[in-house]
Amino acid sequence: MLIAEDLLLLLYDDQTGKPIAGSPGLDYALAGAVLIELTLQGKLDITSQGSGEKPGRLKVVNGAPTGDPILDERLSYVFGKPGKKPKDQIGALSKRLRDQLLIRLAERGVLEQEEGRVLGLFPVTRWPAKDARHEAEVRAQLQSVLTQGMAPDQRTGALIALLSALNVVPKVVTDAVDKRALQQRAKEIAESDWAADAVKRAVAEMQAAVTTAVVVSATVVASSGS
Repeated sequence: MLIAEDLLLLLYDDQTGKPIAGSPGLDYALAGAVLIELTLQGKLDITSQGSGEKPGRLKVVNGAPTGDPILDERLSYVFGKPGKKPKDQIGALSKRLRDQLLIRLAERGVLEQEEGRVLGLFPVTRWPAKDARHEAEVRAQLQSVLTQGMAPDQRTGALIALLSALNVVPKVVTDAVDKRALQQRAKEIAESDWAADAVKRAVAEMQAAVTTAVVVSATVVASSGS
């Protein structure tokens, strides 16, 4: 499973098949998860101060295909748009990504694709869980890190950072009594030294981009309702 697939399973309610986070934050988080995955695989890097290049830019360091069509599509896109900041790429990278992941998870028998209508008029698709075993393992790992003090591996740390940026950690880890302490623990993990420098840079950039998307989205909603 990709980090993005794990994230998507966590962000969809198993029973209702509806997302627990809004757009565009959810979609940006999925794109961020893909970029982190490519960084973990040594395909991408984000330039740093003192590297002789403009800092904070996405850089392809190995353009060879990964064998995963979803990753390879995004890797090819970044290769064709060199020298861009992650926040300027994440919107384009998120296009169609959620649907691609949902359909693939349904084809694997992890999710169920249910077609219906709202008010008997408007078509809608729900994605409830069909086989929740893998998701349960991911949730158990999150639980051990966030509530039992276990050190995260790079994949779990990335998931926690993205969930924290979306401000949905208490919706995912629901057994915690102290929600504020849970959110603080997630924030501390997102900022701690659990990953290599390249991955840390990628996670920080993705977290910032997702947080900005959430804030902008909330501002737009508030403005439209006033």
